[in-house]
Amino acid sequence: MFTIENQQLRIVIQPKGAELQSIFHKGHDTEYMWSGDPAFWGKHSPLLFPIVGTLKGNTYFYHDKPYSLSRHGFAREREFTVESQSQDSITFLLKSDAESKAVYPFDFELRVVYTLLASGLTTTYRVENPAADPLYFSVGGHPAFRVPIVPGTGYTDYYLQFDKIENAPHWPISKDGLIETQPQPLLDNASTIPLKKELFAKDALVFKHPASSAVAIRSSKTDRGVKLDFPGFPFLGIWAAPNADFVCLEPWCGIADSVDTDQQFTKKEGINVLAEGEEFERTWTLTVF
Repeated sequence: MFTIENQQLRIVIQPKGAELQSIFHKGHDTEYMWSGDPAFWGKHSPLLFPIVGTLKGNTYFYHDKPYSLSRHGFAREREFTVESQSQDSITFLLKSDAESKAVYPFDFELRVVYTLLASGLTTTYRVENPAADPLYFSVGGHPAFRVPIVPGTGYTDYYLQFDKIENAPHWPISKDGLIETQPQPLLDNASTIPLKKELFAKDALVFKHPASSAVAIRSSKTDRGVKLDFPGFPFLGIWAAPNADFVCLEPWCGIADSVDTDQQFTKKEGINVLAEGEEFERTWTLTVF
């Protein structure tokens, strides 16, 4: 485990998957991250790369050759190296190798940079293409936050608050983990969604190109909460495991396959592409209060 901290916060990250494990506010004596209880869901904040979500048949085609990737890709199960570390920042690095190329035939360098702020942290994804061939990829976050956040409050005392008025439908997920072809109404000239565990009975709430670039978990019964700013991420997932006391706020540059996909990787919805020597960078910011 690796730790960075300042006067207010202590952040713990494990090198497997460069996965955020803990956000502890010293002044509030409050842990904001989900515990990772394996009885419900044994993760804290997995990194999604080189795909987000599920592929149809767990398979994609590139240059007419089939490749297999499980849901959310392999990065969350790989050991990252620490490229650099200071008191308030740490950079993890994963490079392509023979193991990755067996399922994903691209050269890449993936860096995850965590940087502490006075009241939160930034998480930056940097993807570089060191090869002559184009690099196709998706990347995203999956951080899970405790709900309820403080003792004496319950799950339904909290709500989601978007930073803009939304008329955004959500895109249902099929039993195979794929995006259905027709969205369903959810937000109707509104900016809040009351939390209840039934919200996630049929998997995540998936939004495409919401008007908002920030969403928060708040409560009328406590001042404690979290806010996620995700500018530059075109997709947002919100999810919890059945009956679990957490909510994931997931900024994505990529999305699961549609049920009617042709499985061609270069045409996949939300896919990003880099030419030789190019770099992709996106940052989400978490504020805890």
